[in-house]
Amino acid sequence: MNDITKLLGSEADSLLGHVCRGVPAEAIHPPGADFVDRVMAQSDRRPNVLRSMQALFDQGRLAGTGYLSILPVDQGIEHSAGASFAPNPRYFDPANIVELAIEGGCNAVASTLGGLASVARRYAHRIPMILKLNHNETLSYPVIYDQTLFAQVEQAFEMGCVAVGATIYFGSHESRRQIMEISEAFERAHELGMVTVLWAYLRNPDFKQDGTDYHVAADLTGQANHLAATLKADIVKQKLPEINGGYRDIGFGHTHAKVYDELTSDHPIDLTRYQVANCYLGRAGLINSGGGSKGASDLGEAVRTAVINKRAGGMGLISGRKAFQKPMAEGVTLLNAIQDVYLSPEVTLA
Repeated sequence: MNDITKLLGSEADSLLGHVCRGVPAEAIHPPGADFVDRVMAQSDRRPNVLRSMQALFDQGRLAGTGYLSILPVDQGIEHSAGASFAPNPRYFDPANIVELAIEGGCNAVASTLGGLASVARRYAHRIPMILKLNHNETLSYPVIYDQTLFAQVEQAFEMGCVAVGATIYFGSHESRRQIMEISEAFERAHELGMVTVLWAYLRNPDFKQDGTDYHVAADLTGQANHLAATLKADIVKQKLPEINGGYRDIGFGHTHAKVYDELTSDHPIDLTRYQVANCYLGRAGLINSGGGSKGASDLGEAVRTAVINKRAGGMGLISGRKAFQKPMAEGVTLLNAIQDVYLSPEVTLA
């Protein structure tokens, strides 16, 4: 606990002592060792989906806690292989990516069709695999922003994956097509007994106003989470909220004054609790993303994000670049530091 407190620095008291008032702890369905029995078993998910979810919960250092630490490495498409792997060229080889997830004590590794397929027979029985079905490739010029299917659900099933993942750019002109594609894909995944994970991201140039980026606003990301849960995402991946007031300040859509006056505050745990509320009050698990690597500050930032996610009622962290753009030993240390937050009985639900 002392290490966590030290890494939080001047924010330690605020982050570790905060109590959510707008959406209180007793209102949500928190993660826990019994999450599949207590929450998921009430749904229409098939028994094989429940078994796959339990397989995710039973892996790695967080086994038996109901929390998740996932290593996602699809950035070779999203950000280019050079930008992603040049800092540590060993990770051009997908085997080393999976080895990092195993050595780092992760619950699962998420990656691309080609990446996982190239090593599936070696690793599918050793760590749960999540196949990312779609991507925004950045070789096209002029640059476009659209999530395109790279894989079929059946390919994930055949290579032994326990889950599939996908991104929807909510707020974009292309989002309606993406919603239809991923709705069909998730239904098929559930038919085949796999868990569904949605990267519920926002994408619209008008979400940046007067120097403020509302892509990380709690009200807008919260609505993206609500749409994700409506698409039957079992797990929702979302960026940690930094501000609020996207609907109000941009001046579109529908909202309510209580969203800003009662349900949230400017505290990061309250903002993240609102994201959890939009995941059907936790029936769909919220995992926050770790963000890009900034160097020396990565460890402290990762622990801070984990503390906020856990205390808000989230299910874990999905952190990639902060881990794999370092030597493996340092990447393992960072992943373990994240997991230590979820293992700590002193970091409680706010």
